[in-house]
Amino acid sequence: MNYPQFLELLGWLATLTFATSGALLAVQKRFDLVGIFVLAGVTAVGGGSIRDLLVGSLPPQVFRNESVIWAVLLISLLVWRFYGRVSRLDRPIYYLDTVGLGLFAALGAERGLTFGLGFWGCIFAGTVSGVGGGILRDVLAGEVPGVFYRNRDLYASAASAGALVVFIIYKFFPSLAALALLLGATTTIALRLSSRWLGLRLPTPKP
Repeated sequence: MNYPQFLELLGWLATLTFATSGALLAVQKRFDLVGIFVLAGVTAVGGGSIRDLLVGSLPPQVFRNESVIWAVLLISLLVWRFYGRVSRLDRPIYYLDTVGLGLFAALGAERGLTFGLGFWGCIFAGTVSGVGGGILRDVLAGEVPGVFYRNRDLYASAASAGALVVFIIYKFFPSLAALALLLGATTTIALRLSSRWLGLRLPTPKP
């Protein structure tokens, strides 16, 4: 498998995991079939579309590869069909969201590097790519986005850390591009999961 194929594979994994998490949340909220498709689609392509707008890749990639939309539609139909089995799921949504967060954060940073962004540009592109879809999903579902909760696990900061790992490895070891993506995604996933398991939180002002 060459590098472009590897990038495409990671992109598909990120999109499908986020689409599934969006569809599952829509089922929990008792959305109809159209609502499930909309929430799955926004979750799957929202962050990536914002990233493409940021780096100047227009139109966003999702509109140049409509197979993504068809895949989101298929996932929506499957979740809708088996809603009785998934309507009360909670942990799967969390873990799918975490995997999607890590993959999109790494891919966003790589996209920023490809388009010549500097340090902060790549970190921002990776972070927005990771959290954008989840924020749009939560807003449309009538929930406060998890990124704004001070007592929740690490989210945007975990995505930023993963993007940072990608940037550093790309800059100093450009021949390890594929490894950079894997390590960046793993960093984000590990930070978010460990923050929940160990109760890690960012510092907040004392009252």
